[in-house]
Parts: sequence; structure tokens; C-alpha cells
Amino acid sequence: MVSPVSSATHIQPQAAVQPSQTRQPTSTPAPRAAPQDTVQISNAAKILQEASETQAQTARESATGDLQATARLAREAASTK
Repeated sequence: MVSPVSSATHIQPQAAVQPSQTRQPTSTPAPRAAPQDTVQISNAAKILQEASETQAQTARESATGDLQATARLAREAASTK
């Protein structure tokens, strides 16, 4: 069954298209970043890696806020007293 239209929507005409010489350049979309692979290290490998660190490396990590390195330095300092 057909119903009568009670209201109509009027569409405004688009602005005239400018010639290509005067048109502002449009920004090109940024290229998408390539997906990055992540590596999961097992707990045993993490423990081995931490145990084989040098004192200087542990100190550098502690200075950048690594809580595990800070705790290791504290344990080592406590054991030498």
C-alpha cells in the first residue's frame, strides 16, 4: 500500500567546484603502521636473563625506574653488610 508523503526534505545545492589550480591541497592520509610482532619470554628465561646481568646494567635499569632492578640492588646491598 502506498502512503502519501507528509513532508519533503530539500537538499541544498553544492558549492561550485573550484578549478584544480586554485583548490587547496588536501592532506593525504598517513600510511598505516605495519603490525609489530611481540615476543613472550618464559619465566625461566626471564630469571636467567636477570641473573646474568652485570651490576652496571642493573644500576642503569634501576635508575630508569625498573622496580625489579631496584629490589635486586637493595638485596645485594643488604647481603654485603
